[in-house]
Amino acid sequence: MCGRTACSLAADNLRRACAYRDRRGRHRQPDWVRQDRYQPSYNKGPQSSGPVLLSRRHLQQDADSSERVLMDMRWGLVPSWFKQDNPSKLQFNTSNCRSDTMLSKSSYKGALLKGKRCVVLADGFYEWQQQQNGGKQPYFIYFPQTKDAMDKEMEGDEWKGWRLLTMAGIFDCWEPPGGGEMLYTYTIITVDASKDVSFIHHRQVRAEKGVAGMPAILDGDEAIRKWLDFAEVPTQEAVKLIQPTENIVFHPVSTFVNNIRNNTPECVARIELGAKQEVKATPSNKVMLDWLKSSQEGSPQKKENDLPKWTSQFIHSPSPKKTSASVLQQWLGKQGQPPAKKHKA
Repeated sequence: MCGRTACSLAADNLRRACAYRDRRGRHRQPDWVRQDRYQPSYNKGPQSSGPVLLSRRHLQQDADSSERVLMDMRWGLVPSWFKQDNPSKLQFNTSNCRSDTMLSKSSYKGALLKGKRCVVLADGFYEWQQQQNGGKQPYFIYFPQTKDAMDKEMEGDEWKGWRLLTMAGIFDCWEPPGGGEMLYTYTIITVDASKDVSFIHHRQVRAEKGVAGMPAILDGDEAIRKWLDFAEVPTQEAVKLIQPTENIVFHPVSTFVNNIRNNTPECVARIELGAKQEVKATPSNKVMLDWLKSSQEGSPQKKENDLPKWTSQFIHSPSPKKTSASVLQQWLGKQGQPPAKKHKA
């Protein structure tokens, strides 16, 4: 399932990272809707709010359906037909929607057939592997990144920073029976776990507990375009995009992330399995964490550079000059290689 995510980019950088080309081939950045409500987070759970992409036509009937907007919505879909006066009275969990039942369950079917498709944005998501000792080891799962994500964020008009994970979702809009502000909510569609992360969990193994698989990830702008452009791409064609992807990587993180109240860079920092799982325990960790925290303080430029670049797949020979980036690279280099794709549970 997808029960926890991270989305730590500042609002302006998030917009840049979602650049796309519209139907006319023009380079665009989605406009924010309710930007003031967006709060970056390293540890985002259901019932919190998060950023999603959707077609502008959902908000403006005469708009080009290929145009996109960014909107902050609450995680956990509340169907438009829900009649109670308080959405918290919804008796079932709607944070995830299984792909094999999304066209049959009333909570999702109506919204899906009306084209209420969205893309849920995140740095990555967390998953927990059951351990033989009864504990659970958390992992952070995300798109493979390039070296550019370590070195720079923009090159001309093109975003070169962290590649956001783009997950297929369904949204709906609920109006309180007694009147009041409309509530926009979303659910993340899930599919069977891909073979690369099946060692962490698999739907077939956990089906008896009613737990779904991994998020349905839309890999590439063409898939995103088809999922969002409900006016041009009918539901029957769009749902063909919902399938597992192998284009993901992962690394183990500290159990620090287990507590939803912990919302700092420590949540996504790579750890070495078998070592003491306290992120602040070693001098090298402290150097890295101090660097991350300082990158979010001080000048406005530093505040925007608030997405940690963790994985050792980025590591190249450090430059002679001891910049903060090279210190982070050296720290990452000590952490070893990413876990093998085939991993014994």
